[in-house]
Formats: sequence, structure tokens, C-alpha cells
Amino acid sequence: MLHNTFEEGIKADCVFEGTKGMLLVSRGGISTRPSSILEEPLIESDQRVMASSNHHQNWMDAIRSGSNCICTAEIGHRSAAICHLGNIGYRLGRELSWDPILEQFKNDADANKLLSREPRDQWKI
Repeated sequence: MLHNTFEEGIKADCVFEGTKGMLLVSRGGISTRPSSILEEPLIESDQRVMASSNHHQNWMDAIRSGSNCICTAEIGHRSAAICHLGNIGYRLGRELSWDPILEQFKNDADANKLLSREPRDQWKI
């Protein structure tokens, strides 16, 4: 993950880079490099996401119906974790190597210490 370190002229909230190019996503829209990626039709086996224009309402509807909301607990965990990992990188001022399976930094005790903190008294078990 890179934060605010994109090639010249790229402006987006999130940039996903893959083998076929880049997907640039922001609240204002979506674009790709090359632009032809957005023109490729999805095929039956492609993964899709649920459409939602109101995440809070989607969450409330899921509670009432017992169905999944647009973002599962796993997706929420991974999304929040990226923000925390970025903040740890900022705090340490250096590049870090993350193991998403172990959910630990590779060979970096100082960074791993920042993954949790001592809970306040009322939350201790």
C-alpha cells in the first residue's frame, strides 16, 4: 500500500494496482489506467459487490433481515486495519512489511508493539 505516492497526474482516494493496470477510486468517481479496463464487460464468473448508496441504511436493513450487509465483518476488519497500518507507518516514519495471514509485521518488533495497546481498566478482563 502506498499513500499519496502515485505517478504524476494521478489523483484518487485509493489506487489499486494489478497485472492489467490501475483502478483509481474516489468519492467523485472511478477511472482506470489504461482507460480500456472500464470498457471490458464483466463475465459470469467475475466477482461483484452489492450496490449501496447508504451504508448506514444498508447496515440497519441487514440487522432487521438477518442478511449480510454490503461489508462483512471480515471486510470491515481488513478495511480498518489498512488505516491502522498506514498510521503505524507514519508514526515510525519508514516502510513496513505486513503479513496479512499472521496479521503481523515481518521481522519488526517495534511495529508489532503498535498493533495493540494496554486497555483501560474498565475493559480489562
